[in-house]
Amino acid sequence: MASTVRISKSAHRALRDLAEREHVPLQTVLDRAIENYRRNRFLDAVNATYDALRSDPEKWTTELKEREEWTRTSGDGDDE
Repeated sequence: MASTVRISKSAHRALRDLAEREHVPLQTVLDRAIENYRRNRFLDAVNATYDALRSDPEKWTTELKEREEWTRTSGDGDDE
């Protein structure tokens, strides 16, 4: 499905320059940029959640204990 999206002239120039350098269509550069932006927003949210968790000493201690338990578990069903 094709859609029309208006972008600034400078953004179009940047897309065109990147596409020419990488020898790919403008759409490919735009798709990659959007995916990169989406991933960065997701990681920003994850980092904010961990920052909030770290700011609560009780919750952070619980998190660290759980990580330790997972580290000790080998995955074979035998906890020894």
